[in-house]
Amino acid sequence: MRILVIGDSCIDRYVYGRSKRLCPDAPVPVLIPTTTMENGGMAKNVQANIISLGIECDIITNDEVIIKTRYVDDQTNHMFLRIDTNEEQIKRISHPKLNNLQNYDAIVISDYDKGFLDEYDIQTLCTDYPLVFMDTKKPLGFWATKCNFIKINEMEYRASKNVFPSLDSSLCQNLIVTLGPQGCRFKENKYPVKKVDVKDMTGAGDTFLAGLVVEYVRTKDIDKAIEFANNCATQVVQKKGVVTVHDS
Repeated sequence: MRILVIGDSCIDRYVYGRSKRLCPDAPVPVLIPTTTMENGGMAKNVQANIISLGIECDIITNDEVIIKTRYVDDQTNHMFLRIDTNEEQIKRISHPKLNNLQNYDAIVISDYDKGFLDEYDIQTLCTDYPLVFMDTKKPLGFWATKCNFIKINEMEYRASKNVFPSLDSSLCQNLIVTLGPQGCRFKENKYPVKKVDVKDMTGAGDTFLAGLVVEYVRTKDIDKAIEFANNCATQVVQKKGVVTVHDS
């Protein structure tokens, strides 16, 4: 099997340290860095999770480097600050890259809405290829109706309802809405997850998407795929930082 991920990517950088005092000239803690960890984030995190599940996976993503740097207390895992760089520099995908992708068992759109994909690009992919999964930060519209399965979280679902209140019936049939510790819902069904000690939610949606695609390509059973995706996401939230499902 081969899967292709298309979307915006970044470097996720974690600067861990200890904080034992407040700054004398401002009401903020002083963080003493001790460890820095980094890995591919956003679309690259989806790709890394698919590969960790034993499936060959290619990626088409931006050349520009977005860096998300998080400053985190090592003991409590409390994040003091996140700094994002270069988001405004992302160039849109060139159209020739959207052609001749028929050799893949599935295409995954990981759209963080940084400018790499616009609505027309996504609509083209969903129209031209037989099996497309998508996670998008864009409010949904008619451009998304041809996508086979769309994974969004509850906040993104509410935002889409506000700008697209009719939510075309075919689009509603394709929505998988993640609900954090409550699992997710698809159509009229809810898929719960077991209660665990959550350390970090960062990247859990990417892991869910990867698990969903891999298991669906294997089984062609969306219920099994959702349950597998829930299990994958539950594993990674129990670890600090952005990790793949097998690293957890």
